[in-house]
Amino acid sequence: MKRLAAVVALLGLATATAACSGGSTNKSSGSGGGGGGLFTTIDVNRPGIDASGPANPWAPKGNSFIGYNAMKLGWVKNHLTDPNQFYPGIAASWEIAPDNSSVTIHIQPNAKWSDGKPVTAEDVKLSLGLASTTGSTAFAITPGAAGVAADVQVVDDKTVKVSQDMKNPSMKFARGVMDNWVVPAHVWSSLLPADFWDKLKASRSTGAEADKDREEILAIGQKVLAFAPPKDVSAGPFTLERVNPGEALLVKNKNFYNAAQVAPAQVKFLNYSGNEQIWNYLSAGKLDHSGFVAAPTDVMTRIKNAPGSQLIKGFSPVAVGLAFNQAKKPYDNVHVRRGLAYLIDRDQVTKVASPEGGIAAVTTSGIHQKPAQEWLGSELSTLEPYKHDVAKAEAEFKQAGLQKKNGKWTLADGTPWKFSMHAPAGFSDWISAQENIKSQLIENGVDAEVVTVADYPVYLEEIAAGKYDAGFWLMALGPAPYDIFQRLYGASNGWTNVAGKVAHSAPGKGGNWMGSAEEIDVQGVGKVNPGELTAKLNAATADQAKPIMLQLAKTANQDLPAIQLWDYVNTQFTNTSRFTGWPEQDSDLLRLPAGVWIQLGLIKAKQ
Repeated sequence: MKRLAAVVALLGLATATAACSGGSTNKSSGSGGGGGGLFTTIDVNRPGIDASGPANPWAPKGNSFIGYNAMKLGWVKNHLTDPNQFYPGIAASWEIAPDNSSVTIHIQPNAKWSDGKPVTAEDVKLSLGLASTTGSTAFAITPGAAGVAADVQVVDDKTVKVSQDMKNPSMKFARGVMDNWVVPAHVWSSLLPADFWDKLKASRSTGAEADKDREEILAIGQKVLAFAPPKDVSAGPFTLERVNPGEALLVKNKNFYNAAQVAPAQVKFLNYSGNEQIWNYLSAGKLDHSGFVAAPTDVMTRIKNAPGSQLIKGFSPVAVGLAFNQAKKPYDNVHVRRGLAYLIDRDQVTKVASPEGGIAAVTTSGIHQKPAQEWLGSELSTLEPYKHDVAKAEAEFKQAGLQKKNGKWTLADGTPWKFSMHAPAGFSDWISAQENIKSQLIENGVDAEVVTVADYPVYLEEIAAGKYDAGFWLMALGPAPYDIFQRLYGASNGWTNVAGKVAHSAPGKGGNWMGSAEEIDVQGVGKVNPGELTAKLNAATADQAKPIMLQLAKTANQDLPAIQLWDYVNTQFTNTSRFTGWPEQDSDLLRLPAGVWIQLGLIKAKQ
């Protein structure tokens, strides 16, 4: 489950393409309900319920549940290539300027807080101000950061216009605005000082005064994270009724703008501490819905056999790669990396590690194979597939100067070579995959080991410090082109992009643990600087992005900073015993929590 939490967190990254779009206004109101009943689920984003956590969507251990009592302006659709598509949330509709310079948001006309007060434009403005104190999305306070919200204007009581600083625009701007929480100003306004917006504007400058303003704003952010409203006042379909270490209970909000279409009368979130507990819940038919949890085949069979159990699958814009630390020998040699790519049977690895939640990567392109078809077209088939081929692997190792003695590969000088892979404890699919790779490598003369580390934060800290030869690395984070390649050619590989200016740190410096060459000669392309190419994607339209993405895909395919092992499949567990109306297979709703499905009126009580 920790692995899933990491995936979800990383998918907070998003981007946009210039477009005009709008959502449908939902004018439903009332509290008629759709049949009542108790809906039982878990929060896959935050293992463990903290009974003392506040109903605060920014609090890391808060009791705000996305789509249930925590509401965003819009809900991001799971589109292959367009990050600017949303379902309505607090925003009933929206218009994105053709040049991506602004987004105008129209609030649900019947939206009310659970205490009966209307949701207004001032609520939205205050919420965006609170977001800026935590430095999130379009509201980063880094001087010159791309895509900064330069102005938040209340147009009327139900309309807000947010403008982007076009000196350094980002195609991620609109998504950065829409993907924000909305909280009631009459509960939260005391957190922002009267001169807050002046300070925010000044903080985007440079100099001592600006530095002071930024420090003050960040200090407010700490108060925002810790704030505990005396009562849960929500504009969502539910409000928090009570919470204890075992469960959190939410009840239907009769003032929710679409309450007539909300079926459950109550929602219960069950606590869990690990995958096994979730497996047992699912096997016993206790959960109406759960996000994906990795499970071995026998457990998966048990879950499938539970009465009413069903799996819904769709696109997931994430892949996992075996990434190399090129500051360590022999991984600085591309022929070693290619040899390992030929030696690893990705189909076998995926079958062992993630038979329900992944599909073996067709090759390393840096892009999930589904959107790769859209972005690269027929060029995708021209990339080297690195199909399992022991003879090609041995040829690559020999070209790297490695020696094979008594059936074992050594370094060029004859010293032993042990290939170490690291994974966090609890990431059962990653560990299973690495154990399988280890067996494959040992069978072909490469001494290998798998080392587990305490947890994911420790793993991230140590991999960034350059302590590992290789580790698993989430990549291909779509749908925005910049985010897709930023994982391979961003800060972890030496390139930082601030205010459109790209700087490169040497391997081992500035967080550069991957250590690719700053310039790579790519067959059929010429010499490229992949970090600078990636930075261009930040402001590129879809048409402008395509040729850049092809160059980067060819670079990743030839140079292999990581071997793309499998592309994730979004797998959801549902149970039809008590509720129906679940999203269809491949629905673009599948990356959204079930609370969003409920508030959109999909879920119905079984008659």
